[in-house]
Amino acid sequence: MRGEEGGRAAGPGVSPGAAGGVAMTGGVPATRRRRGKGWCGAAAAAMLLPALVSPPGAWLPAVMAALALAVAISVWPVGPVSLARAAAGLAVLSLAADTVSFGKAGLALLWLPFEAVALLVLLERVVRHVPGPRVGLVGGLTGAAVVLLPLRFTLHVPQTGLRESVFLAALAFVPAAGATGVGLYLRSLDRRRADAVALARREQRLEVARDLHDFVAHEVTGIVLEAQAAQLGEDGGPVEHRALLHRIEQAGLRALDSMDRTVATLREGDGRTGEPPPTRPHGLADLPELLDRFGSMAAAEVTLSLEDEVAGALSREAEDTAYRVVLEALTNVRRHAPRAGRVEVRAARSTDGAVEVSVTDGAPAGALPRAPREPGGRPGGGTGLAALAERVGAVGGVLEAGPYGQGWRVSCRLPLPAGR
Repeated sequence: MRGEEGGRAAGPGVSPGAAGGVAMTGGVPATRRRRGKGWCGAAAAAMLLPALVSPPGAWLPAVMAALALAVAISVWPVGPVSLARAAAGLAVLSLAADTVSFGKAGLALLWLPFEAVALLVLLERVVRHVPGPRVGLVGGLTGAAVVLLPLRFTLHVPQTGLRESVFLAALAFVPAAGATGVGLYLRSLDRRRADAVALARREQRLEVARDLHDFVAHEVTGIVLEAQAAQLGEDGGPVEHRALLHRIEQAGLRALDSMDRTVATLREGDGRTGEPPPTRPHGLADLPELLDRFGSMAAAEVTLSLEDEVAGALSREAEDTAYRVVLEALTNVRRHAPRAGRVEVRAARSTDGAVEVSVTDGAPAGALPRAPREPGGRPGGGTGLAALAERVGAVGGVLEAGPYGQGWRVSCRLPLPAGR
């Protein structure tokens, strides 16, 4: 949010295609920079032209007023010169000019109001845009130039003394304080906006990470298991080999499709064409296809109990969350219970009107109950059930996971939208 201080990522020079095709110079649109130069030239000419028909002593206040207006309305940075350097240099020159005698002191009254307004505008810009600890030094110098500007008249008029100087300086302090307050307020708004943008980007990155874990990891796990089964199993002939390779190919294509959607989302977000589209949402109606893929790559008996009135009853976000619960549970079955005898998936309405989705796996006959997964499991395993519980809680649901008989059970309860 502090682009005028030179904190933009773009380097110097003109680069076409940035900001939707607008030429950029040092991170600032070229049209805006040209417009600023035009205003600076007009302001300087307006201040200097009256000095041509005035006594020689008028050049000092005229030049100072022209410089103040040019610095106040210029688009910074200009090459290596930043807003902080330009403001500090102008403030030092203005304070030095207050002590210089330039002939008739009354000549200063013609240009003094213009320079005062320019310094107030510059003070607001400094307080708002100059980053870091420099804002205190540069803002203090600019504020002092505003407050002490009346001394350029009172110090060089015999009829005025210390009392008049203090009084006028106190009057100048009021608008200086107002400009500082406006700058601080706008600076706080810029900071809030920057924090909101950073938070939105962080949420988007977390969403991308969840999508990669939920979809890509699911398919890659299936590919790994198929490859392991091909290495350990007996030779089943060309037909079985072709079927195995076909399943691996389909799983790899689905994983690549998920990654393509994720990359497309990030690219469209960087292009600033609006809100990036989310990856395709799934729902309970997609569970039969998911279980068919899982059953083709697992030895367990897979069953699905899906009530007719459940599919489509939840909101879009809750439907996608329910699908991800089943997907995560099946992925965990592949990783941690590859020899499970059966897997049961059920989606039905509960007695209180909510929708309950559960995935239960059972161990083979005679096997011991499955122990909970150790916290230090496979490294880099993704967000897992912890992130899934946050997602379920975000839509008003509750997620439960734990031992169930000789196997494991993952279930969630999702509320129905109002009016259903």
